[in-house]
Amino acid sequence: MKVVAVLPAYNAEKTLEKTLKDIPPGAVDEIILVDDASQDGTVALAERLGLTVIRHPENRGYGANQKTCYRAALDRGADIVVMIHPDYQYDSRLTPFLTGLIEKDVVDVVFGCRIRTRKESISGGMPAYKYFFNRALTGLENFVLGQNLGETHSGYRAYHRRVLETIPWERNSNNFVFDQQFIVQAVHFGFRLGDIPVPTRYEKVSSSISFRRSVWYGLGTLWVLVRWVLFRWKVAPCALFNPKS
Repeated sequence: MKVVAVLPAYNAEKTLEKTLKDIPPGAVDEIILVDDASQDGTVALAERLGLTVIRHPENRGYGANQKTCYRAALDRGADIVVMIHPDYQYDSRLTPFLTGLIEKDVVDVVFGCRIRTRKESISGGMPAYKYFFNRALTGLENFVLGQNLGETHSGYRAYHRRVLETIPWERNSNNFVFDQQFIVQAVHFGFRLGDIPVPTRYEKVSSSISFRRSVWYGLGTLWVLVRWVLFRWKVAPCALFNPKS
């Protein structure tokens, strides 16, 4: 199976190379970096390192970056797509474990879970308010969606091709709530979700949204759940959960 790694990048010049060095040899067949109008040398470095580089002429947002990533990966014949943030927040050494669960047909979607214990998460640099927001929202999402995931807010993910071909992710938001819409869509369309533990890394060079944006992200997550429940109860239509045309 062809494995393509996609890297949604924004100002990742300082962390890109060490993120790539941690990917085990042979774990992926191709690496695509999509740059969302970085203001540093991310693109030049990625090109020197031999990556396939796609650049947005203007900043479009995290969700829009992923849309470009997935289109490019599918166009290049990926059977499995793994998203790795190039800001070194996630341990890319574990890439074969995420993709392996899909290759063995255990699950269709795999997440890297940073919440193994509270002590480990906090000592890894995760702000306390983010930890508790994460726990509360993950618990609520598991209850509403009927899942048992350790974390629903990880940006370290792997998907089988059929997931990306089925879910109408092109209709999703261009901002951070894209990830939560994708999870609810994956459940809605009957895909199997799973996760593996990964270390928690919050460093000064790693990207992180502010408290204010975290609050809006949390409210956006709740709204996605409400829209899905109303759709399931046939109370209100929602294009996010209609099949691709």
